[in-house]
Amino acid sequence: MIIQKESVVPEETGWRIWWQLSRPHTLTAAFVPVLLGTALAIKSVPIHISLFVAMLVASLLIQTATNMFNEYFDYARGLDNENSVGIGGAIVRNGVKPKTVLGLGFLLFGISLILGIYISMSSSWWIAVVGLISMAVGYFYTGGPKPIAYTPFGELMSGFFMGVVIIQISYFIQTGNISKISILVSIPVSILIGSIMLANNIRDLDGDQENGRKTLAIIIGREKAIGLLASMFILSYSWIIFLIFFTETSFWLLITFISIPKALKAVKGFIGKTEPIQMMPAMKATAQTNTIFGFLMAIGLFISYFS
Repeated sequence: MIIQKESVVPEETGWRIWWQLSRPHTLTAAFVPVLLGTALAIKSVPIHISLFVAMLVASLLIQTATNMFNEYFDYARGLDNENSVGIGGAIVRNGVKPKTVLGLGFLLFGISLILGIYISMSSSWWIAVVGLISMAVGYFYTGGPKPIAYTPFGELMSGFFMGVVIIQISYFIQTGNISKISILVSIPVSILIGSIMLANNIRDLDGDQENGRKTLAIIIGREKAIGLLASMFILSYSWIIFLIFFTETSFWLLITFISIPKALKAVKGFIGKTEPIQMMPAMKATAQTNTIFGFLMAIGLFISYFS
């Protein structure tokens, strides 16, 4: 089946080109962990707003730069065309020069590096080391001779670095330490961030397979990948119950269960679908699940501290 360009992937104009290039639906995966790490710190120390803002902006810029590297390298490898579903499309549909996209990605990395220096000077230079590793993972996710995104480890790497690592950094720069609870709270968020990548790979399974990728969805097959996605959602919500009963966290974290309908919509949206455009609503619902879950978790923490 050939998807017509005008019915699925219309060209953008003006500022919308750059907005789409940033892939805004992915940016909450950078915002939510910073918010949660900071929310956890509120119980222990007064929050340094400037560090919070610097960390937030740096995380968003690194995520945006990673998306731009993704756009550039997928184009350079011939994996994207004007009818591809789910991409920013600045190069293949809107005529932005590939070198412009690549250069903009490095520019955003440079700004993030400056912010990282400020954060490190205000906390610890170990933050600079972890930040540079995270930036390297962002680049090599789709760059380099063996991109991470083309392997079965994409979900694990994205979940770990954007979930566990960002939450710990956000917590550490406020408190000066890492706690057991900050690690435990990061687990369900990491799983949900990984689920976004899994959903993306389920949607792109056929095209990725044709291009020689070995993603987790390809290795285990579409049906098992959908089952795995459902299991990841179940584990995330089950982890909340674990936190409530076996740690010092409050019953207010149950507020995250309000996001369950979105998770159900995501799983149901993949079942029986084979065309990428048919699975876009499910992909969107997966990202929304992470966003709503993370915001509600932060709200639950805030309420528990001040009630």
